[in-house]
Amino acid sequence: MLEKIEELDINLLVYLNGLGSETYDKFWLFITNQMYWTPFFLLLFYLIYKKVGGKQTLYLLLFIAVLIAFTDQTTNLFKHTFQRLRPCNNPDINTIIRVVQVRKSFSFFSGHAANTMAVATFLYLVLKRHFKYFGLLFLWPLIFAYSRIYLGLHYPGDILTGYFFGALFGFLIFLAYRRLKPQYFPG
Repeated sequence: MLEKIEELDINLLVYLNGLGSETYDKFWLFITNQMYWTPFFLLLFYLIYKKVGGKQTLYLLLFIAVLIAFTDQTTNLFKHTFQRLRPCNNPDINTIIRVVQVRKSFSFFSGHAANTMAVATFLYLVLKRHFKYFGLLFLWPLIFAYSRIYLGLHYPGDILTGYFFGALFGFLIFLAYRRLKPQYFPG
């Protein structure tokens, strides 16, 4: 059964990765670079600051820092435990996919997917009552993680597993936040 899942994962990667073309490579390289998301993060935190104030925004940032550190370290633990080659480094498939970018680290599971989904889940749960269309925040992990498939860096299964762990960790940190918040921000 595990072999069937891996075969499906590879076939889906080949299909999704094959949708790309050189015309869009620079766009997806731009999307996958976390530095280029800085204006989005600044806008997001400006909006949060305007809704909840400076102290609570800093409190949220503290939880986000803990969340990213925990998610990132868990991702690295899994990568070093499973040591799954990235598609770009897998000699069985790297000649049949578009390899736009190469990374030497392991593939399972995607840290980009886990971190973005963790933060999106946490922020959504904390702030959904403040913003009418805050669910659109989940477009960020979707677009960001697809870039990893497009570039030949992750299998779809890596992305889905990253989403699962990210949503789980985001929810767990939200529970801790919700429990601790009344001590610092009553009412």
